Amino acid sequence: MRRTIFDLDVLRTFSTGMELGNFAKAAERLGRSTSAVSAQLKKLEEQAGTPIFRKAGRGLVLTDAGETMLGYARRLLELNDEAAAAVNSVELEGWVRLGLQEDFGETLLPDVLGRFARAHPKVRIEARVVRNAELLERVTSGKLDLALAWSDATLTAHCERIGEVPMRWIGPSEGPPGWQAASGEPMPLASLEAPCLLRSAATKALDRAGISWRLAFVSPSLGGLWAATAAGLGLTIRTPIGLPAKVRPLAPETIGLPDLPKLGLVLHRAEAEPQPAAARLAELVLQSVHGALRGVAARDLSPEISALTVRTRGRSFEPL
Repeated sequence: MRRTIFDLDVLRTFSTGMELGNFAKAAERLGRSTSAVSAQLKKLEEQAGTPIFRKAGRGLVLTDAGETMLGYARRLLELNDEAAAAVNSVELEGWVRLGLQEDFGETLLPDVLGRFARAHPKVRIEARVVRNAELLERVTSGKLDLALAWSDATLTAHCERIGEVPMRWIGPSEGPPGWQAASGEPMPLASLEAPCLLRSAATKALDRAGISWRLAFVSPSLGGLWAATAAGLGLTIRTPIGLPAKVRPLAPETIGLPDLPKLGLVLHRAEAEPQPAAARLAELVLQSVHGALRGVAARDLSPEISALTVRTRGRSFEPL
């Protein structure tokens, strides 16, 4: 049986085109002609031994095999880039301090720390998982080198707006949500302690919709909030990132809740030109964020998808 060895250069073109939603843009970013990109995509289909695109109207969409290929392409490229960084940066030393929201503590942090430690074993990482206000205070005072935080419109000296994430009403994973607008009762709201960006978004949306509400549960930690929501003490608001199995996003129209806005996500840096260790960690954080959001998009049944995420199923691309 012939062993297939996929060309990483071709996979990078494929992955970049899917991220940008346009292979002509991918050609421009990668410094290639559109004809060269077309040839690479043809080569990928030949190597795969099956079509990865199919026609849909005037455009193209991924086949099931194409979606599978895209997932493996991203994994192969991440491993390749990790290996390159490990080989070319063997002398990277020092320490770097990273802060993030609780939402990312179980989903993003293990991946980032594991990949960074394997590539740069001489660098020490100090990670702090805290609330938004403390993240911003610590990065502006120089106590953190990097901070991944929700956006409250506060800008630090060296921040990068990554994109937006949809907010969702969250209820218990099993059984009814426990509240319906038709009941006439105030909606029981479970929330983190103030100040909380998502709590403010929830109350503003409810007030605008003319829906009465009451604070049924307040927690200082996200773990407590998940426990209360799973137990049916109240509904809460969060993004789809890092949801435990015991809770689930709710379709607002089914219980009479208003739609929610999106929430910005920002990477803050303490310095304009971070030290090499901090710069490399920032790259891995951004890669993991995009990976987490692709996972959210794949699970999200709502038509509203994060601006950070490339939705591949059913998405149409103009042929080159």
